[in-house]
Amino acid sequence: MKRVKKAIIPAAGLGTRFLPATKAMPKEMLPIVDKPTIQYIVEEAIASGIEDIIIVTSHTKRAIEDHFDTNFELEESLKRSGKLDLLEKVKEAEIDIHYIRQKEALGLGHAVWSARKFIGDEPFAVLLGDDIVVAETPGLKQLINQYDKTGSSVIGVQTVSDEETDRYGIVDPCTKEGRLYEVKEFVEKPKLGTAPSNLAIMGRYVFTPEIFTHLDKHKVGAGGEIQLTDAIQMLNEEQKVYAYDFEGKRYDVGETLGFVTTTVEFALRDERIKNEFLIYLNKILK
Repeated sequence: MKRVKKAIIPAAGLGTRFLPATKAMPKEMLPIVDKPTIQYIVEEAIASGIEDIIIVTSHTKRAIEDHFDTNFELEESLKRSGKLDLLEKVKEAEIDIHYIRQKEALGLGHAVWSARKFIGDEPFAVLLGDDIVVAETPGLKQLINQYDKTGSSVIGVQTVSDEETDRYGIVDPCTKEGRLYEVKEFVEKPKLGTAPSNLAIMGRYVFTPEIFTHLDKHKVGAGGEIQLTDAIQMLNEEQKVYAYDFEGKRYDVGETLGFVTTTVEFALRDERIKNEFLIYLNKILK
């Protein structure tokens, strides 16, 4: 069985929830404290054993490519100034990443399909940039471990409230072993009150290459887009697709309130600023 060595990170969305900030800046480059959100995603992939990453971008996302590239002038300036701690942070972001442009915004399923030639006939991971996962074992690594056991596609899930089920792809489980579920059906954004469970798909996936057979059909689903969840369900009808309730805290940075609260929590964990920041928060909350 082939190892999971490649990952796709879709990053071609318009980021309309963060306008006007995203008019000229990719939402994936908005920082959580002092690190762009997409760097957290890339670091999780690498910590999970991924060796090759392809980011699906658009013509407005050049800043992502620049961020992960080498900046000789900046590095030399930091060396001359003796700012070696900052130099180390800059070099952490210099990762060999591949890029492909999604020529039309036709949905998440289409974005993943755009990278099919990069993947070939190998199993692969998908990580969505709206979800940052903090866990002792990286969220994606947990899914890869389950793939290694089952040889099947594995979808990361966590429990959400009844009021949130219409925002996510939802899993209808049929059997459970520990945190691993066999799945009867995957449903994309069911109407409130109709969700088969509270297990929501949370932006981490491991797929066998057969998923592309179904993405090739370009089936239009919810919202008039090519939905990845629809392809997952079609794959599930041919071969088992599991859901895994991964451990760790997931932060939703794809909407404004989640982005702000994530920034606050990450700041309170940052040894450089947490004490002064806590004093500030206590002061303004009095």
